[in-house]
Amino acid sequence: MSPQVSRTGKMPVADNAPHILVVDDDQRIRDLLARFLQENGFRITTAENAASARANMRGLAFDLLVLDVMMPGESGIELAQALRVDRDIPILMLSARSEPDHRIQGLEIGVDDYLAKPFEPRELLLRLRNILSRRKRNLGAQDTIRMGEFTFHTGRGELKRLGDTVRLTERERDLMRQFAERPGTPISRLDLARQGTDGSERAVDVQINRLRRKIEADPGNPVYLQTVRGKGYILHAE
Repeated sequence: MSPQVSRTGKMPVADNAPHILVVDDDQRIRDLLARFLQENGFRITTAENAASARANMRGLAFDLLVLDVMMPGESGIELAQALRVDRDIPILMLSARSEPDHRIQGLEIGVDDYLAKPFEPRELLLRLRNILSRRKRNLGAQDTIRMGEFTFHTGRGELKRLGDTVRLTERERDLMRQFAERPGTPISRLDLARQGTDGSERAVDVQINRLRRKIEADPGNPVYLQTVRGKGYILHAE
């Protein structure tokens, strides 16, 4: 792939531009894609393998993954399959034309689109924009909830305070999604724990306390994320 990059220099990218994670073990491809997509208005983070991708996803929210099939260690197919268990992030897969079985595998596990190498960069750009456009239509207006100065976007798992991103752990993001799906409704500690990796109600209490420190002016007297005695927790959104 040889994208033609503008010689005018890197264009500024808006803070609210779609954030794409490019995962490919070929550094040249990563660098070319990053530069090309940044010049076309996207925020870009790159990863050289599945482990690096997972590390990035623990601390950042992404709107879309561009994922190469053939990588050392955990393959792109294996990573996409694992992500599909508990994530709804859009995925566009890249693979060599000599690997038709991978295209079928990718589509079977639910990736959003597939592009064979070598490809025309403008086609990649079009496909990415189409995926994001479909996702935006599907999410609808209720995908964002507001709590005073804070907003939480359930599709991206992104918490912001007055426009600035608040860092969430993966577990905190999962809890926020559960509350955002049922604002104003008490959710039991057991139900919240079932969505976690350890299934521990005590772990839920710890995560709730951490979330309160991030979204409450006075975590000891919460306004938004409250305890409902005998029932669990409730999120009051505006």
